[in-house]
Amino acid sequence: MVSKESEAALVAALGEISQVDSQVDLTGSSPTFGPLFDVARIYALPARPYLRWIKPTFDRVVGLVALVLAIPLIALIGAVIWVSMGSPVFLAQDRVGLRGKVFRLWKFRTMAPDRRTTQLEWLGENRRRTHKSADDPRITPLGRWLRATRLDEIPQLVNVVSGDLSLVGPRPEMVAVVAQYEAWQHRRHAVKPGVTGLWQISDQGDKLLRDCTEMELAYLDQVSLRIDVQILMKTIPAMVKRQGI
Repeated sequence: MVSKESEAALVAALGEISQVDSQVDLTGSSPTFGPLFDVARIYALPARPYLRWIKPTFDRVVGLVALVLAIPLIALIGAVIWVSMGSPVFLAQDRVGLRGKVFRLWKFRTMAPDRRTTQLEWLGENRRRTHKSADDPRITPLGRWLRATRLDEIPQLVNVVSGDLSLVGPRPEMVAVVAQYEAWQHRRHAVKPGVTGLWQISDQGDKLLRDCTEMELAYLDQVSLRIDVQILMKTIPAMVKRQGI
């Protein structure tokens, strides 16, 4: 954890930083909004032109075009899910985004509809330590393929157009996972989370959550239009190669 002395040193080093309206308190049983906590304020990034104007515009324009082009594919995948797995076709999950804001993330459903009541016992690694596992027995064969190709994440273009997601950034985590964060990990909330990022184009999906977080934090130190375009260009080959799950 970050000590008070370390926090004071960081504040002195960063100088004046931008304030934000509110942040989410993840310590309770359900997310509630309250005053900023020091870690989020310390780790705020300078309001550079790219982050403030260019990146949001780029996300909305490219995201909207991609969403329109993806409509036939979304309809096809949705129909296959409905025929083979039944309803619902989409899954909405609460995730933590920019500055601790909780939002609804949309995905194609990849698990059996009774996954919370199934008698299957999942003995894999805890999500608080690792990312999702390919061995989870709750995932259907179709869902496993959708995850391997990352086609399950296409509906997140809706989140991009609505402004909750960026095309490129750290992946948004579940509220229960963020509730277990150490102070240094909250730095990932200084930028808007993304549909893809450094972790998605790497072949390190089996690494510990802490190591994946460090990889995503590296993005914050080099965020730029050039880096975002490079990550986007590498995302499609990663999908074809089925890197990660």
